Amino acid sequence: MVWIAVLLAVLGAFFLAFGAQRQGSAVKADTGGLALSSNGLFRLLRNPRWVFGLLLLCMGMAMNAIALVSAPLTVVQPIGAIALVITTIVNAKDQGLSINRATVVAISACVTGSALFVVLAVNVTQENHQVSASDELTIVLLLALAVGLFGTLALMFKHRVSAFIYILGAGVLFGFVAVLTRIIGKHLLDPNGLGLLNVQWYTVVAIVAAGGLGSWFVQSAYSGGPPDLVIAGLTVIDPIVGIAIGIAILGELRPDVHAVMAIAMGTAASLAIVGVIALSRHHPEVTKRKKDARKAAGRLS
Repeated sequence: MVWIAVLLAVLGAFFLAFGAQRQGSAVKADTGGLALSSNGLFRLLRNPRWVFGLLLLCMGMAMNAIALVSAPLTVVQPIGAIALVITTIVNAKDQGLSINRATVVAISACVTGSALFVVLAVNVTQENHQVSASDELTIVLLLALAVGLFGTLALMFKHRVSAFIYILGAGVLFGFVAVLTRIIGKHLLDPNGLGLLNVQWYTVVAIVAAGGLGSWFVQSAYSGGPPDLVIAGLTVIDPIVGIAIGIAILGELRPDVHAVMAIAMGTAASLAIVGVIALSRHHPEVTKRKKDARKAAGRLS
């Protein structure tokens, strides 16, 4: 069953990569690099390229959701890093850009850090088949804080929020969504036969709110950055948040873990996050936008 979950996660990564690239190019064409508005979102609903990207993303997320229910979170989540490499290559060809050395180094740091974090996490975590009601409520309350924090930032600093902040928020929110997806899936498959009656209403509200705000953040990030940067944030921050919740709240940490292992995991996570930050600063599409902005400012002055 685990290998089927891994295969689904790999296929899901391909769908997510191509879906992100399609949507990213559609959003940039519509907004011209400006902040995405509610009217702009309604226009995108009539854009065939954006809708096709949405279908690909939905298929990818559905495969990932099935994989999450079928295998441990620490095995499935990080496989999405494959999408980063695919999206970078596809977007570079689509935009006619050459991938510079800084981008290669940044992507290598993202993938290496994520992969190392997962390998270490697999060795220190254990499957927890039962999630208590108090643990589930704790996760929902923490998610409510995250939604409130990032939602406030988006409202108060709408035109000053960088693509990296949108990506950070989306990664955190979708990390919680992945955990709650797995919890809901376990409830539905509970042998007590109650099915939907096992699912708490506040968990459903929380996952819908987080998924909605996270999706808005992703679309806003597309307008201010390349799609591979968006995928980098999601495939790095998302699994780190998910695994951290599994360890800290769901009791997936083995009792015999050495302190050196915890330090190594922190180092791997830091390497991956530094890679995302570097990608947000040195990606060829980002540097091209900065040069164009400086030229435009020079002409105006």
